[in-house]
Amino acid sequence: MVIALLALATLGPVTLAGCGGVVSSTAEAAAVTPSTIALSPPSPPPTTVPAPVITIPPAALPPPEPLRIAATPLDVPLVAVGTQDGEETKRIQQRLLDLGFWLQSVNGDYGVTTSQAVMAFQKYMGLPATAEVDEATASLLTVADMRANGTATGGTLIEVDKDRQLLFIIRDAMTTWTINVSTGSGIPFKERDKTEWGKWIQGDAQTPDGIFLVDREREKGWHGGDLGDIYRPKFFNGGIALHGSYEIPNYPASHGCVRMSTAAMDMIWKDGIAPIGMTVWVHSSTPPA
Repeated sequence: MVIALLALATLGPVTLAGCGGVVSSTAEAAAVTPSTIALSPPSPPPTTVPAPVITIPPAALPPPEPLRIAATPLDVPLVAVGTQDGEETKRIQQRLLDLGFWLQSVNGDYGVTTSQAVMAFQKYMGLPATAEVDEATASLLTVADMRANGTATGGTLIEVDKDRQLLFIIRDAMTTWTINVSTGSGIPFKERDKTEWGKWIQGDAQTPDGIFLVDREREKGWHGGDLGDIYRPKFFNGGIALHGSYEIPNYPASHGCVRMSTAAMDMIWKDGIAPIGMTVWVHSSTPPA
């Protein structure tokens, strides 16, 4: 599937329940000023009729494929560790990084970012997303021969795949990191406003598909929104943002934002991955292979 990065899709009226509250947005049609074009007098008809030119269209070209990077299977198989710390967990951490699944460090500590990277790998490979390294997970980690990649075929952007609940960081068509996320649950909600006593907020907890731009951000710590606190958010669709959270389950659970670990959000800020103006592509269907 090819993503057009030089133009944004025009969005019609929509009401969104973002992490910062209910946002109403209506696209306004730009005014068009008619212009006058001076036409030359028509040319006299030709005295002879030229022979028709017949062209055969070229054969349809296959759609471009995402850029994929090879990885080398391991000679020594990885061992299932569950969630235990230790030397084998160090090997698992390094293998996850080599396959493009971001985590904080290779230290043998089976912490938050390791469990999130394991969950991301399991989602990517179609395994049950338990965040534990069982025999099936260890086996696929051992034999994997490609780094993870998104479906975008060009450009520099952040891709959010709602079907797989994964986020791909893409630079110059190459997926650099894959991160576990949780997007909108799609479940209608009605909750008290966290910032204004006596006010209620309701919506459908959707993360709409589309191509957007990061247009607002809060750099320091936790931002108190009307639906709860969010960590270092980068807004890209009204009140909907990429942000850090302490709760990133293996299913869609947010009010509409794209949740990831606070450490992953710190990495995005530190490495300048999602500056103002960065394209964010959200989609809900995986193109056929």
